[in-house]
Amino acid sequence: MGEFELIRRYFAAAPCAQAAEGIALGIGDDCALLQPAPGMQLALSTDTLVAGVHFPHPCDPFLLGQRALAVSVSDLAAMGAAPLGFTLALTLPAAEPAWLEGFARGLSRMAAQCAIALVGGDTTRGPLSLTLTVFGQVPTGAALTRGGARPGDLLCVGGSLGDGAGALPLVLGQRPVEGESASYLLQRYWAPQPQLALGQWLRGRATAALDISDGLLADCGHIAAASGVALHIDQAEVPLSPALQALAGERALDCALAGGDDYRLAFTLPPELLPSLRAQWPEASAIGRVRAGQGVQLLDGQGRRLEPPRAGYQHFGQHIEMHGD
Repeated sequence: MGEFELIRRYFAAAPCAQAAEGIALGIGDDCALLQPAPGMQLALSTDTLVAGVHFPHPCDPFLLGQRALAVSVSDLAAMGAAPLGFTLALTLPAAEPAWLEGFARGLSRMAAQCAIALVGGDTTRGPLSLTLTVFGQVPTGAALTRGGARPGDLLCVGGSLGDGAGALPLVLGQRPVEGESASYLLQRYWAPQPQLALGQWLRGRATAALDISDGLLADCGHIAAASGVALHIDQAEVPLSPALQALAGERALDCALAGGDDYRLAFTLPPELLPSLRAQWPEASAIGRVRAGQGVQLLDGQGRRLEPPRAGYQHFGQHIEMHGD
C-alpha cells in the first residue's frame, strides 16, 4: 500500500479529519489553513512518542491512538486554549490494515471527545513512532503560562494524582488485570481526559499553570523556576484515588508525587478564588502554597520538611518536552 492510499483510506476519510470550525482547509493540499477567531492567538505544541520509550510495544493500536492524541491535547488545556486542529507524522515498520484501522479509530474517538480535527501530516517507513502537533486558540494576552505564580497563591491540582504511574505494572503485564480498580487505572492510562474546560475557566484567574506529565514534584519545579518562587506542598493534601490506594498500597503516594502520566492540571490561584473553583470543579483541590524562595518543598501536616521521592518518573525512558516560544 502506497503512502497516499494509506492516508486516503485510514486518515483522510476518518471522522477526525472532517470539516470543523476554525479549519479553512484540511487534508489534501500542501498546507492546512487554520482560521483563529478575531482577537485570538494561536497556541501550538509538538510531542513525539516512540515505541518502547513512551509506550509499550506491541500494544493495542486503538488504545494507542486515544492516548497519543490525549497527551498532546493536554498541553492546550495547560495554556487555557480551545482546540482547533492537529497534524500526525506517523512512522511505521509496515502498513498493516488491522493496525491502521484500530489506530485511526482510537484517534477519532479522542478527537471527538476533545473537539479537535486532523488537518494533515506525513507517513514514512521505519521504527514505530508518532509525532503530533496540536493547534488551539486563546484570547490575546489570556494564555496561562508557568511564569506568573506569586507568594500567597494556593497551589492546586485538577484531580487525583498517580493513577497513570499506578497503572504501569498492569500496562507492562507485570500484574494481572483483575477487578474494578485495575480497570479504572488502565482507563486513566490509556484514555486520559485533557482538562480543557478547566483550563479555559482558569483564564484570568490562575496565575500559573501546566499539565502534569512527568510527576507532580518535577513539574511543579518548572512553575517554581519560571516564576522565581518556592512551592510548598502538603503531603497530606495530595489527592489519591481509591483505585490507586487499593492496588498500589503504600506506593500510592510515591506514584502521585513522582509518578507521571497524570495529565491533570497543576496551577496557582489567589486564595479568594478557591470557593468558586471548588463549586465549579469539585474534584480540584488545594495542596500547598506559593512562598518566597525557590524550588519545591514537601511538608508534613505540621509544616516539617520531608525528603521527597525521586524527582520525576521516567516512563519507558527519557522524555524531554521542547515547547515553542
